Amino acid sequence: MGRRITALAAQKRNRNRINVYLDGEFAFGLSRIVAAWLHIGQEVSDEKIAALQAEDAQEVAFQKAVNFLSYRDRTEAEIRKHLQERGIGEENVERVMERLQRSRLVDDQRFVQTWIENRNEFRPRSRKALAYELRQKGIADEEIQEALENHDEDAMAYQAAVKQASKLANLDWQEFRQKMYAHLARRGFTYEVSSQVAARVWQEMHENEA
Repeated sequence: MGRRITALAAQKRNRNRINVYLDGEFAFGLSRIVAAWLHIGQEVSDEKIAALQAEDAQEVAFQKAVNFLSYRDRTEAEIRKHLQERGIGEENVERVMERLQRSRLVDDQRFVQTWIENRNEFRPRSRKALAYELRQKGIADEEIQEALENHDEDAMAYQAAVKQASKLANLDWQEFRQKMYAHLARRGFTYEVSSQVAARVWQEMHENEA
């Protein structure tokens, strides 16, 4: 025999959660979207209650993932780890990932492309440094190699050097070279690439002054 819903009330601290009262007593809370089809007077069996709570657990997990994505784009591996660290069971993690993929809220290929483009524009890095960053995000080596196949190491080193050059403009050549090498090394560029780029930027700076 089922139990009767006697009240449905939004929670004071979270209006997106609904408190469900059965036979005059508080029974459990549900996400508003899960509780949408419930109404006062409705009878619910134990099986229905279990199904509602399972659906609610999935919805809570999904909203955690969406909130995590609201700050910036994430990889599948990052989202999985985030949910697991918050005690979400593996079955619900898989369901959330499927839902995110269907909604195109997560796409590792898009993430990789956007990451590389942003780095190239604002903080140029070497192929090695980019590969390390993407690997830390959970991207597979095969995908990384494919994405970086046309990465122009010299062009990115030059771009990074030009951005830094104005901060070193008053230095003599020896100190300029030393600091520029250190800057490019932090971005993952080799000594060979850095030496060529530093000399080029130094020459261009003094040609412009002349």
